[in-house]
Amino acid sequence: MTTGAQLPSEQPSEDAVLSAGARIAMQWRDLGAEQLGVALRAMEPQLRREHQLEVMRLELEREEAQRKHTERQEQRENRRRIAELAVGAVVALTMLGGGVYVAPGSWWLSCLLCGPSLLALAKIFVLRRSDPGDMAAVAGASRTATNAVTPQPPPPPVP
Repeated sequence: MTTGAQLPSEQPSEDAVLSAGARIAMQWRDLGAEQLGVALRAMEPQLRREHQLEVMRLELEREEAQRKHTERQEQRENRRRIAELAVGAVVALTMLGGGVYVAPGSWWLSCLLCGPSLLALAKIFVLRRSDPGDMAAVAGASRTATNAVTPQPPPPPVP
């Protein structure tokens, strides 16, 4: 009754687990049900050990992946903090330089650039926080500076 074609279990398989299973089935095809049951019970401790080893290997892989993920997050956070520090330094130096540059012509603008607003912006960029008192100081300084700019009426002529 053989047709010359291979049975599915006899065909070579790319999957290692299926091919190993096919080899075992070929070896045990002549065993009876009782003998097959005894053989499977004898293999059970080995299969349990292999399963435990596989579970431990998968757990180690998961822990390694978690550790790598945590390291990548820490590196991104570190780069972001360095970028914020650099931006804060550039903003502070630019405001300070601008305040010094415009001081001879517009002292009020110099006060705005070099006063509490400089400190508030540096605090926002470097420390990543802003307190309500900072904004109140900036508002007060800008109000004072803009009030100083309003032209005063000329003094009355002296007779």
